[in-house]
Amino acid sequence: MDKVVSSDGTAIAYTRVGQGPPVVLVDGAMCHRAFGPNPALAEALARDFTVYTYDRRGRGDSGDTPPAVAAAVDPRHEIDDLAALVKEAGGDVRLYGISSGAALALAAADAGVPVAKLAVYEPPFIVDRSRPPIPDDYEQRLRELVAAGRRSEAIRYFMRAGVGLPAVMVAMMRFMPAWSGLKAVAHTLAYDAAFVTAYERGEPLPEGSWARVTVPTLVIDGGKSPAWIRAGARALAGTLPAARHRTLEGQTHQVKPAALAPVLTEFFR
Repeated sequence: MDKVVSSDGTAIAYTRVGQGPPVVLVDGAMCHRAFGPNPALAEALARDFTVYTYDRRGRGDSGDTPPAVAAAVDPRHEIDDLAALVKEAGGDVRLYGISSGAALALAAADAGVPVAKLAVYEPPFIVDRSRPPIPDDYEQRLRELVAAGRRSEAIRYFMRAGVGLPAVMVAMMRFMPAWSGLKAVAHTLAYDAAFVTAYERGEPLPEGSWARVTVPTLVIDGGKSPAWIRAGARALAGTLPAARHRTLEGQTHQVKPAALAPVLTEFFR
């Protein structure tokens, strides 16, 4: 494990594997180097690339500078964290993000972080009425729950209102071994929300979104994923000037590295 220092002094932990052109992987909500799909994906890509995985701020071995109690989150901090890692990797990286990490990757590329190619998997954008949009006060409610120390409730609210999981499924999750690990990073749910809430209103993507993302971009979804998230992927691909869309048949939001790695390898070469 190594660390880079972000612009506000926060130390960001990362791991590097493999040899070849640099690839940076960005996790989605509550995932980090010790939990989630990207470590296995990094190993699969390491045959062809130098792959960087990192703990987003507030997770794993990375530091944090939390906002004031229940205050709005500044998404620029996470963009700066990613910019510091991209600089460490040599710039002009191949950048991949999954779920809300895809939204962070898009925001970073739009902000001018040097990216040669961009790939995203199922950003959680709600662009039609195939599922209910998030509540108007979704982001504020997450911040309030975290500020009150109600981390389990924050996770349940995220799973129900954000992800759209059935209540019974969410109720059973607290009995899973991973629940304590989720609680440890539940405060970062507000960080993810800062990147996605504007695109979860059940309306078309706002005109001009990510207008500065002109690099070759691959937008991927899973053939067995819900209709709403696949609609968001198609809409995003239609919004970006140099994007194309691809579906991985048989895959869900929990995409298997064995199915994804060959597609990313082909695109990133």
